[in-house]
Amino acid sequence: MTAPTKSASPIMVYLAFAIVYIVWGSTYFFIQKALAGFPPFILGSFRFLVAGGLLISWCLIKGEQIFNKRNIRIAAIGGILMLGLGNGIVIWVEQFIPSGLVAIMVASAAIWFVILDKPKWKENLTSKSTLAGVIIGFIGVILLFGEQMIHSFNTQQSTKEVIGMGLLVLGPIGWAGGSLYAKYKTDPNSSVTVNTAWQMIAAGLLFIPGSIFSSEYQTFKWSQVSLDAWLSIIYLIIFGSIAAFSAYVWLLKVRSATQVSTYAYVNPVVAILLSLTFTNEKITFIQIIGLFVILGSVLLINLVKYRNNAKELVKKDNLLIQKA
Repeated sequence: MTAPTKSASPIMVYLAFAIVYIVWGSTYFFIQKALAGFPPFILGSFRFLVAGGLLISWCLIKGEQIFNKRNIRIAAIGGILMLGLGNGIVIWVEQFIPSGLVAIMVASAAIWFVILDKPKWKENLTSKSTLAGVIIGFIGVILLFGEQMIHSFNTQQSTKEVIGMGLLVLGPIGWAGGSLYAKYKTDPNSSVTVNTAWQMIAAGLLFIPGSIFSSEYQTFKWSQVSLDAWLSIIYLIIFGSIAAFSAYVWLLKVRSATQVSTYAYVNPVVAILLSLTFTNEKITFIQIIGLFVILGSVLLINLVKYRNNAKELVKKDNLLIQKA
């Protein structure tokens, strides 16, 4: 089954991509800051339950249909795979693995989108620009964080770090699989906001058993959470979850999964730029090359779409000329 691609305003599409690119690029930084005050499973459950609850409340105020068993089931499966498995692994491993190395592993999601998107195999696997863009983009991410990666591998790894590296292979597969499942199974006429809310609530509930089994509530005290951690989790809820994830889910409706997956390459670029702006970190020549390689890969992945749009414009112009 192939999900129909809905027509959408180009301005809204560009705005949604900008939100996903920029906001999600900053979340690595804010997740680490939030982890200074919140244990990982409590952080995940609190973030997604609050964000999902706020979205559901907004939908109730608007009078939207909230309870549809089929839509809730599909949203829950997608949310568990994307946010529970994909994002949950990122939250957990950022306790002891550098964010740069995490970014490299997460960027592999763009490759998994191509591999798992069976309805688009013919289109993606026969497009030289798409395949080149996916491969080149991953190379660009490695160039961007290559020095950090080498340092990490040259340092003696703890058991948790080794487990974390293994989980970071699994996480992007879960994220890509959940995204594609939601894209192709969700009713195209259903509310994006309602579906997004149920995805977050399902993921938030999934984190609760983890916090219980890891005994996080035995040592965690809400009163001891620093203001910095509170501000970070508020940012993650409002911007990372409600704004960016809603934009992401909507983009999956109106654009191909391969195009949307370019966020995985651009997010590390944004993370580096933010780091240069707000910290004393300096960028190397290799990292500059990596930035340009990544941006070039995004252009290649979207090249087919640009060409198709150009052909459509030519056809319309020819029709107008014939009618005149």
